[in-house]
Amino acid sequence: MAKLINEEILLEIDHLYKKFESMDALALNDVSLKLHKQEVLVVLGPSGCGKSTLLRCMNGLERIQSGEIKLNGRIITQKGVDWREIRQNVGMVFQNYELFPHMTVLENITLGPIKVQSRSKKEAETAAKMLLERVGLLEKKDAYPRQLSGGQKQRVAIARALVMQPEIMLFDEVTAALDPEMVREVLDVMLNLAKSGMTMVIVTHEIQFARSVADRIIFIDAGEIVEENEPHQFFTQPSTERAKKFLNIFEFD
Repeated sequence: MAKLINEEILLEIDHLYKKFESMDALALNDVSLKLHKQEVLVVLGPSGCGKSTLLRCMNGLERIQSGEIKLNGRIITQKGVDWREIRQNVGMVFQNYELFPHMTVLENITLGPIKVQSRSKKEAETAAKMLLERVGLLEKKDAYPRQLSGGQKQRVAIARALVMQPEIMLFDEVTAALDPEMVREVLDVMLNLAKSGMTMVIVTHEIQFARSVADRIIFIDAGEIVEENEPHQFFTQPSTERAKKFLNIFEFD
């Protein structure tokens, strides 16, 4: 039975346009969507279609030309918005970890809550250790990033984002740089987050994972949402020729 989607809307995008100076075409062309509380939204599409740009706009890492993004009904794309505050509620995990090499795992995770949220060192370390245990890395708390595998670094990056207690988590191709044997350990952490009720937007090329974790799929091509559907319908009977062509390159059991 499909999960019932919470009616509460956490994030809403209205008629979003984004263009890079180096490109002739729009990176995002009139994109609109709503993200519900506890929903797992998976974004699929070919390379260069605008998936990562969409996530970066949600997190304020890219300026937009027009349109609005609302978080809990508040417009966060207008002038004067403190994106440092917003990013505490909209956490993001990137493809390349972005851990500080000169800091231990524990120091990497506690830096944000101590510096940005003014939480005490003791409180931050307690929260960090709980999250490290959750992602299976408590024994690595005193290690440095160079001593970790790629999968371990990515799990630390997830813990670092979660320690800020965000309402929404964005994942941008977080397994793309990993060796195949390390992918599963990261996807398992994300699956457990989804089961716990975390609201998530996931950009991925891991199609089987997308099928298992998503409440809803959006398919982007050339900066536009060309299809939006629940997973079973999308993967078995996509409604657009572009989505059918994309899915034809994958083998399904």
